[in-house]
Amino acid sequence: MARGTGSERPTARVRRALHRARIAVRRAGVDHFRGDGSDWLALTALLVTVPAIAAGTVYRPDWIAPTALVLPVVAGGLLLRPASLLALYGGAALGLMVEASLLDPLGSGQEQVTAGTVLVVGSVGLIGLLIAQFRSRVGVPWRRGGTMLFDLRERIRVQSKLPRLPGGWHREMALRPAGGQSFSGDFVVAARTHEDTILEVVLTDVSGKGMDAASRALLLSGAFGGLLGSLPPHAFLPAANGYLLRQSWEEGFATSVHLVLDLESGDYELYSAGHLPALQLSGGTGRWEEKAAEGPLLGIMDGVSFDPVKGTLRPGDVLMLFTDGLVESAGRDIAEGIDRLTGEADRYVATGFAGAAWHLIEAVAKDVNDDRALLLICRD
Repeated sequence: MARGTGSERPTARVRRALHRARIAVRRAGVDHFRGDGSDWLALTALLVTVPAIAAGTVYRPDWIAPTALVLPVVAGGLLLRPASLLALYGGAALGLMVEASLLDPLGSGQEQVTAGTVLVVGSVGLIGLLIAQFRSRVGVPWRRGGTMLFDLRERIRVQSKLPRLPGGWHREMALRPAGGQSFSGDFVVAARTHEDTILEVVLTDVSGKGMDAASRALLLSGAFGGLLGSLPPHAFLPAANGYLLRQSWEEGFATSVHLVLDLESGDYELYSAGHLPALQLSGGTGRWEEKAAEGPLLGIMDGVSFDPVKGTLRPGDVLMLFTDGLVESAGRDIAEGIDRLTGEADRYVATGFAGAAWHLIEAVAKDVNDDRALLLICRD
């Protein structure tokens, strides 16, 4: 199996890794988070709505209630900076005073400004101010803050995209975050290296789940994607382990499995960092075999080594990589979960595994409150 040349200097490898990371970010098609320099346009528009609402309340109280002033207040909390928001609140308070002076104070069937109206508008204003202060503290731009989480999710999705394989090979991946969320602590990075003859895939399960692990998963997926293919296969997990140790996270460990597959011969090496064993289906016998490599968790200790397990994918064979959310749950051990997974996977042996990854997650771990990822590599 092809190996990286040992003559490359470490600094050259780092430069190559950073260059690959920059290319991955550009290919993601997601802009950096840049906000406008001023929110004067939004402030002006909201200040205009205040007298418009006040006038509507005075002249058409049957259509517009005094509490309608909460609408620009809510919008301001989502769009404006705290200093601008205070100016809007001053305008809203002035609007309430105008309404109170012009509406019927005797309550002869018309709307009027009561203490309850002032309390509602003031309470909504306080909530809006807290939201604006939070956004200002975390540095979320006023106009594009609503798209930030979407952009982060898209970066993870694009970085997890699997490369095309030559004829005779099929690959697919399915990822299901915990609790129906948009973010997951499981991710995949993959690349074809050594003149596209080698497929390298890394499946990682970050400690935690869902939103709790999303930020770490985003950071690690970018770093792992830059390292993949820039180092010899045997050096990837040690480098990844050192990267996690340098982060000094309180909950900074992860499990990972690194597949190095020769697309010409079908020979592969599998490196594991505390990850579950892979499963290989033999097309000749129809039996599943566990492929378990040895290695400790990432981010726990320094100076560790990772010993690979070797194998070959022959025509008709299937290799399945997955995370623990797919086979582990309360009241069921991992061996039982693996048996259930292979039993469901046997249904696709006759018809092929196209589209099987998502359906397997649905069949064996649909309602599990954990991140689930499944990767299939098939040789037709």
